[in-house]
Amino acid sequence: MEKIKNRWLIAASAVGIHVSIGAVYAYSVLKKPLLESVGWEFKQTAWAFSIAILFLGSSAAFLGRKVERMGPRKSGMLSASFYGAGLILAGLAISLKSIYLFYLGYGVISGIGLGVGYICPVSTLVKWFPDRRGLATGLAIMGFGFGALLASSVIQFLIGTAGISSTFFILGIVYFIVMMSSAQYLSPPPEGWVPEGFDANAKTGKKVIKADLAQVSSIEALSTVRFYYLWIMLFINITCGIAVISVASPLSQEIAGLTPVAAAAMVGAMGLFNGLGRIGWASFSDIIGRPMTYTVFFVVQIIAFFLLPQTTNAIMFQGIIFLILTCYGGGFASIPAYIGDVFGTKNLSAIHGNILTAWAAAGLVGPQLAAYVRQTTGSYQQTLYIFAGLFVIALVVSIVIQFNIRALRNKKEKSVSSGSQMAMAQ
Repeated sequence: MEKIKNRWLIAASAVGIHVSIGAVYAYSVLKKPLLESVGWEFKQTAWAFSIAILFLGSSAAFLGRKVERMGPRKSGMLSASFYGAGLILAGLAISLKSIYLFYLGYGVISGIGLGVGYICPVSTLVKWFPDRRGLATGLAIMGFGFGALLASSVIQFLIGTAGISSTFFILGIVYFIVMMSSAQYLSPPPEGWVPEGFDANAKTGKKVIKADLAQVSSIEALSTVRFYYLWIMLFINITCGIAVISVASPLSQEIAGLTPVAAAAMVGAMGLFNGLGRIGWASFSDIIGRPMTYTVFFVVQIIAFFLLPQTTNAIMFQGIIFLILTCYGGGFASIPAYIGDVFGTKNLSAIHGNILTAWAAAGLVGPQLAAYVRQTTGSYQQTLYIFAGLFVIALVVSIVIQFNIRALRNKKEKSVSSGSQMAMAQ
C-alpha cells in the first residue's frame, strides 16, 4: 500500500515556501539603501516592487493551469529557481548599477517565482484538508504575511554587515535552498483519500460537510458570474487595504496626531495583524462558511472606514487600523477555500491564479487612488470615505453571490433527489 504523507508536514512545507516569498513585502527596508548606495531615484526603486507584484498576479494567472499539470513538487522547484535567480540577478544589477537589469531580476524573474510559489502550495493544502480548508490555507498564507516581518530585521543586519548587493546574493541562495527543500515534500493526496473519520463524521452528523458546488475547469469558471463576483470582492478588499498600508504613516500623523516614531511603530505592528488576520479569519471561515465571512469583512470595514476620519484618539485610531489589516489579510487567506467550495479543487491552482489578477490590478489602483485623492483634496479623509463606499459595493456583491450559490445548490439537490427517485422506480 502507498504510504500516506503527513498532511501537517505538507502544511509546514507550504509555510516554508510562503515565508520565503513573503519577503517581497519587506522591500521598503531596501529602498533607502538603494537610494544611498546606488544613487537611483525614489520613483525608480518604487517601480521594481510594482513590477514584482504585477508579475506575481500575471504569472499566477497565466501559469495556473501549468502548475496544476506539473504538480506541487515540480512547481515549487520552479518557483524556487525563478525567485532565487531573480534575487541573485538583482544583486548583480546593483553591482553594475543597472536599473533595467534590476527590474528584470527583482521585478520580472523573481515576480514569476512569486506567482508560481504563491498558488502551488495553496491548491495542495485545500486537497489535503477537506475538513479544515480555511485553517490550512490560512496557515500557508499567514506565512506570506509573516515573511516580511522575519525578513526585515535579517535584511537590515545583512546590509549593515555585507552590503546591499551581497544581501541580494545571500537572500537568493538562502531562499532557493529553503524553497527547494520545502518543495520536495509537497504532493497531492492519493486519489479518493480523505482524513481519518471524515466520512464517519459526515454520516453521523457530528460535522456538517457541504459538498463542493461544482468541479469545473478554469475556462468553465471564467464563464460563470460567480468568478467575477469573487474577483470584485477580492479587488476591493485589496485595493483599500493596500492603499492604507501605503499611506499608513502620514495618515496616522495627519488624523490622530501620531509622532513619526509612533507611526513607524504602528506600521511595524500592522504586519503582525496582517498575518494574524490570515490564520484567524480563515479558521473562522471553517465555522461560519466563506460567503458569510466575506460579508462580515465588508460590514466591519464599512464601519471602520467611516469611523477612521473622525477618530483622533491615537489608541482607537491604531485599533481600527489593525482591525482593517486583519480583514485585509483574511481576504487573501479565505479566497482559496472559497474557490474550492464554489468551483471544486481539481483545477484550483488555475482558477486561483486567474482571480489573483485582482491583486495585480489592486496593487496599481489602490496606492494611486489614495495619492490622487490626497493631492486633489489636500486630505486623506475623503479617501477613507471613498473606500467605505467601495466596501458598500463589495457588501452587495457578497450578498448577491450567496443567493446565487444557494439557488445553484438547491437546484443540484433537487436534480440528485429526482435522479434517485427515478432509479428506485426502475
